[in-house]
Amino acid sequence: MRVLALDIGEVRIGVAVSDPAARVATPVVVLPAAEVIGGAKPWRRLLEDWEPELLLCGLPRTLSGEEGPQAASIRQKAEAIAAAAQLPLQFADERLSSREAKRSLRESGLSEKEMRGKVDMIAASIFLQAWLDEQSAKLA
Repeated sequence: MRVLALDIGEVRIGVAVSDPAARVATPVVVLPAAEVIGGAKPWRRLLEDWEPELLLCGLPRTLSGEEGPQAASIRQKAEAIAAAAQLPLQFADERLSSREAKRSLRESGLSEKEMRGKVDMIAASIFLQAWLDEQSAKLA
């Protein structure tokens, strides 16, 4: 089952995808939020190319595990995107995924400016991989 993960932000949405066996997450692209929410051609092409069976969206939580202040807005956008794409929707804890993505990119030698377009898709792949590992552990 291929899973498409979205790290939904106000301006950009990072996209990551799993392999067909749902074991490995790979960063794909960062798209303008308006294109994804509006169902623009680049987003539709992405759905056609990857043929996901599930949409997984990161949900911001506080360090104590409660939903963060942006969670309601993210939920609303995610539900609209999933409905338009006709895909089932699940949410994953995205706590610290952006921080981890920035750390990883910094270690790769990228500057803040070079990181800007990559952080969201790396963050999506980080929480997607954690979710895939969790699903795999449940089956073991």
